[in-house]
Amino acid sequence: MAIERTLSIIKPDATRRNLTGRVNTMLEAAGLRIVAQKRLQLTQSQAEAFYGVHRERPFFGGLVAFMTSGPVVAQVLEGENAVAKNREVMGATDPKKAAPGTIRAELAEDIEANTVHGSDAADTAAQEITFFFAGIEITG
Repeated sequence: MAIERTLSIIKPDATRRNLTGRVNTMLEAAGLRIVAQKRLQLTQSQAEAFYGVHRERPFFGGLVAFMTSGPVVAQVLEGENAVAKNREVMGATDPKKAAPGTIRAELAEDIEANTVHGSDAADTAAQEITFFFAGIEITG
């Protein structure tokens, strides 16, 4: 199996409720290593740039407003098939449809305040990681 890296963001709803440690415990228990991490407050322009792929979607404005409503924790996860593993641990976008034991089933408030973001593919992960981290900030 391939060792990969992927981006994870712990969203404002989770940082507001002090769930960073619980999320990280679930990620690490699934075999993912946190090899870079930072807490930051996204500006509107940063959130718009990061979620630019959704610019034409009706939820874009609400997503940007939500992601700038409080601090987030951006992190790089590493492990075997990290992209797929992270998505499995996160659960479905809608917490009502997420499998029991997943981050979203256990911790999310609703479909918008769903606790975490994760890259959806290896190429997306590479782009998203460089959005938040310089290579020197990522340890092995």
